Amino acid sequence: MTSARQGGRTYRPWWLMAAVWLLAAVPVDGLAAELDEVRARGELVWAADQEGGGPHVYVDPENPTRLTGFEVELAAMLAAELGVKARFQQGQWDRLPLLLGRAADCVINGFESTPERARDWRCSRPYFAYALQLVARRDSPLDSLDALAKEGPRGPWRVGVLTGSAAEIEIRRRSDLAVEVIGFDGTVDCLEQVRGRVLDAVLMDDCIATFNADRFGELRGVGRPFAGGTYTILTASDTPRLSAAIDDALGRLITDGRLKALYDRWDLAGRQQMLLLRDAAEVPPARRGSLADLIRGALPLLLRSAGMTILLSVASFPLAILIGLSVAVGRLHGPAWLRPFLAGYVEILRGTPLMLQLYALFFLLPKVGLALPALVAAILGLAMNYSAYESEIYRAGLKAVPAGQFEAALALGMTKWQSLRHVLVPQAVRIVMPPVTSDFIALFKDTSVCSAITVIELTKRYSVLALSTGRIAELAIVTALLYLAMSWPLSLLSRWFERRLERRSERRSERTPG
Repeated sequence: MTSARQGGRTYRPWWLMAAVWLLAAVPVDGLAAELDEVRARGELVWAADQEGGGPHVYVDPENPTRLTGFEVELAAMLAAELGVKARFQQGQWDRLPLLLGRAADCVINGFESTPERARDWRCSRPYFAYALQLVARRDSPLDSLDALAKEGPRGPWRVGVLTGSAAEIEIRRRSDLAVEVIGFDGTVDCLEQVRGRVLDAVLMDDCIATFNADRFGELRGVGRPFAGGTYTILTASDTPRLSAAIDDALGRLITDGRLKALYDRWDLAGRQQMLLLRDAAEVPPARRGSLADLIRGALPLLLRSAGMTILLSVASFPLAILIGLSVAVGRLHGPAWLRPFLAGYVEILRGTPLMLQLYALFFLLPKVGLALPALVAAILGLAMNYSAYESEIYRAGLKAVPAGQFEAALALGMTKWQSLRHVLVPQAVRIVMPPVTSDFIALFKDTSVCSAITVIELTKRYSVLALSTGRIAELAIVTALLYLAMSWPLSLLSRWFERRLERRSERRSERTPG
């Protein structure tokens, strides 16, 4: 399937996004691998996110081609119990369950046992017990979780969490806390932002905080671990025999002491883990609400996130136009020494991914002492990225204006810059309005990339709600309609500009003598 292109950039339209999520929501016969198929294949495909970090699954610092972590070893032990080999499948943490029955047989990546997961997937018996730990800088005034009830020196405390995790659920339900909760795609990213003073604290599983204690010596645990629960292995709902086999394998690993030995190797309190797992209770599945209840609860959140999408678009695109037009004018009419730098600016921004540029603005700048708020970094990143494409559009528009127009303006006594401002640029702007409008529509979709730096726009909000409620198809339709409501008027505006230019060109041709 091909993607549409705007301004030299490839993007996927709203209907393709909806189709992908709809396909993910509809069970496909024959794709969910049962126990017999796993054994016939000779491998157990398990999904995890290696960017999540230790001690779960992470890249070995001494050998970047090798994955390590206690869950890597656990997957190998489970596969051996089933008589097969383990094969790793990478995925984004909060979307790993969507791989079940398609690209993975099971998910082993610190997924907490929750009623919603028990409702939508098959959950294994617990294999690890965790608690939640608040982490802050050593010089932070935070001395306990209760200290979050009052605002800090800069207003509400900025607390980072892993998106979709039990930590996020726990802190968002605490209405008594004066906090601004910010979701990240990785726990290490949260710790980096606390170290860089972008965040005040991070709430995460205690095993992750302990594992990273040496790497982040400037940080400390605040108070004692609290709340918590157990990790479970997820399998597709239509693989009961595979799920039962994994449960049996876990039981054997616990009984003969191999699971305890695994946790001791990773300094995860093996005996304490066994005692906690022995007394762990099964989590009852959550009730699936009606469609009306779903829309009533989700629509306000989706509308607010749509507002963030609009804010990102209307704030960044005018900047992109201003920068792009300046670059285009500079490349065509600026000093000779400046033109190579402007050309390099365009090629660098067009030749590197938008996500990489956002990461550089948000995660790398704090290392040199310049920490930008996520919203500012998102707007600036979108503006810079799109300015490169806008500059090429405006450069083509300026070249399309007959050279005689510029010469006539100079002959009338205008300066070079007066000629550009009053003669060339206005004509070029009229010429390029249709492609510029189309680029603005494309930017609506590209705002979804900003979720990588914690900005919760419409696509990210949909992703979180879809996975937490299990209503992927219904929410996909609502989200697609919201995108359509925002982009359709712009599509009409673009076609209006095109028709207007065509009519003007036809009238000019009629006035021109044959």
